[in-house]
Amino acid sequence: MAMWPILIILGLLLVLYTGLCAVYYLIQERLIFVRFIVDRNHRFKFRGDHEEVEISRPDGAQLHALHFHVATPRGVVLYFHGNTGSLRRWGKRAPRFTKQGWDVLMPDPRGYGKSRGRLSERALIDDAHAWYAHLQARWPERDIVLYGRSLGSAFAVPVAATGSPRALVLESPFADLIDVARHYFAYLPYGVLLKYRFDNATWAERLRCPTHIFHGMRDQVVPYASALRLYSAIPAGVPREMISFSKGHHSDLARFARFHRVLRAVLRGEEAGGE
Repeated sequence: MAMWPILIILGLLLVLYTGLCAVYYLIQERLIFVRFIVDRNHRFKFRGDHEEVEISRPDGAQLHALHFHVATPRGVVLYFHGNTGSLRRWGKRAPRFTKQGWDVLMPDPRGYGKSRGRLSERALIDDAHAWYAHLQARWPERDIVLYGRSLGSAFAVPVAATGSPRALVLESPFADLIDVARHYFAYLPYGVLLKYRFDNATWAERLRCPTHIFHGMRDQVVPYASALRLYSAIPAGVPREMISFSKGHHSDLARFARFHRVLRAVLRGEEAGGE
C-alpha cells in the first residue's frame, strides 16, 4: 500500500512531462521563428540606393528581399538574418558592407516581412539556394560572400556547402538547433520533437570555401560550445578561423572594434586572424 502514493506522483509527473512535450511540439514554430509581417504596400526608408526584389517558388511561395547597391561594387553579400524581426529591422545592417564597396542582397524568409509561404526546413533551405541562384545570374561565385546571422547560419551553411562562394561568414551560429533547444531546457526529447534540425555541422563537413565564425563566449542564446563544434566540423584543409569575444553575448558583437576590423579584412580577402 505504501507504494501507491509514489506511483501516483510518478504518474502525475509523467502526465505533466508528456503534456509539456506535446505543447512544445505544437508551438515550436512560434519559438523558433519570431516573425513580423510587413504590409505588401510598405515602402522601406533606408539611406542609400536600394530596391525591392521578389522571386516566386514552385510551391506558390512569394519571397521578398532588399538589394542595396553601391556605385562600383567589389562583389555582393547575401545576408541571411536572425530569427526575430524583418527587413524593417535588419536592413540597418547593410551599411556594414556597402561602406566597404559591397552590394547586399538581404532576403526575408517565408513568413517574415513581405515574404509569404508555408514553413518547412526543406523549403527554407531551398529558398536560400534560390536567392543564391538569383545572384549567380549576374555575379560569378568568386564575387559572392555568404553571411549567416544566428538562425541565418542554417541557410548560409548549406548553400556554401554545395557551392563555391568567395567566403562564408557566420555570426553567432550553431552546430545543430538541438544545441540551442537544450541550452534553454535540457530535458525534452528534442530528437523526436523538433521538426527543424538545421544540422549545420553535417553540412559544414562539405565546406570548401574560407569560413569565418564570430561568436561571443557569454552568448546566452546559442552556446559558445555549439559554435566550437561547428568550427571543428569544417575540414582541416579549409581556410577557417574562429573569432571569439570573451565578453561578447549573442547580439552585441558589433560593439567590439575587432569585429569590424576582422570583417573589413574578410571583405578585402586578407588574413584577419582570429582568437
